[in-house]
Amino acid sequence: MKPLIVLAGPTAVGKTELSVLLAKRIGGEIISADSMQVYRYMNIGSAKVTKEEQQGVPHYLIDCYDPSEEFHVVEFQRAAKNAIQQIWSHGKIPIVAGGTGFYVQALLRDIDFTETAGDPDYRESLEIRAKEEGPEVLHRELALVDPESAGEIHANNIKRVIRALEY
Repeated sequence: MKPLIVLAGPTAVGKTELSVLLAKRIGGEIISADSMQVYRYMNIGSAKVTKEEQQGVPHYLIDCYDPSEEFHVVEFQRAAKNAIQQIWSHGKIPIVAGGTGFYVQALLRDIDFTETAGDPDYRESLEIRAKEEGPEVLHRELALVDPESAGEIHANNIKRVIRALEY
């Protein structure tokens, strides 16, 4: 079994600094599990690690996609698994760091989203409710069942709110 380290937790607890220190000490490379840092130009509000903060430690899944491109948990799984293999091939230890718990869970549990296509009727009912009652209603519902995801997904991102409710 090959090593894999995960540093997860809420915003502003020091995951980035700890991940860099750990990577330098043990010979690791870092994979961001943050749903916003993967996007270019989203530096403000995402606490994206700067080149100076990286201290020469390779980082993956940062500034990889334009904001107009879709990035979701399935794409994160694929990209993170590729990064893990690449890091192992360097003889290094992958360190997954970030606060998007859903992404980390999907990676660690190797959730197969192809088998859970969702319920089209449920999805449609949520889409109708969003149009009729407003997106905030669905977001409040999500906050009751999955506060962590609700904290990471803006209420107006109806598509992601619905996906999270389906899951």
